[in-house]
Amino acid sequence: MSDVRSDLVLSQSAYAHVINAPVGKVDIERWLFSLPEAEYQRCAPPDHIAAGATSTDDGRPMSINVEMIGTALMIQHYVGEITGRDHCRMVSLSDVFSPAGRTKVQVIWDLSVRPVDDGRCMYLNSVTAHPTEEFLAFIKEHGIPFEQAAHDRQTASSDHNSRETPLYAASIERAALASG
Repeated sequence: MSDVRSDLVLSQSAYAHVINAPVGKVDIERWLFSLPEAEYQRCAPPDHIAAGATSTDDGRPMSINVEMIGTALMIQHYVGEITGRDHCRMVSLSDVFSPAGRTKVQVIWDLSVRPVDDGRCMYLNSVTAHPTEEFLAFIKEHGIPFEQAAHDRQTASSDHNSRETPLYAASIERAALASG
């Protein structure tokens, strides 16, 4: 019962931040799939709890992230739909542990860079969440209108993304400059 309702949006936010490194030195894929857990935690304290890289049974790269978004503990199972030096599109059927109980949502995390000039690039961190049928049944059972659930998720997700984007950009910059 976790069919994704891509026609409905729970939240959507995108923030950008300058990376002081040439776009040719940036490798988002390498950064994302080799990100040490402590570095992940530094990118949105105290929300980021744990991270690791693995793969799906069919060999697609996967990033597992555990984080708080507002009052919900999220376990993200991000599968790489697009993985490259300048763009990763990660899609997760995420477990949500809220004060009211457990459910699932789909989260799409899109990370990309584009050149600004020879020595800088712009990092864009975009996050979109869609409800699942399971989520819609969950909020109905708890008497929460979809509009209220979407408002609450939008507020929490936008706040989280606004704080993590500049810290992710700084981490990606450090990785790019360390690569030589």
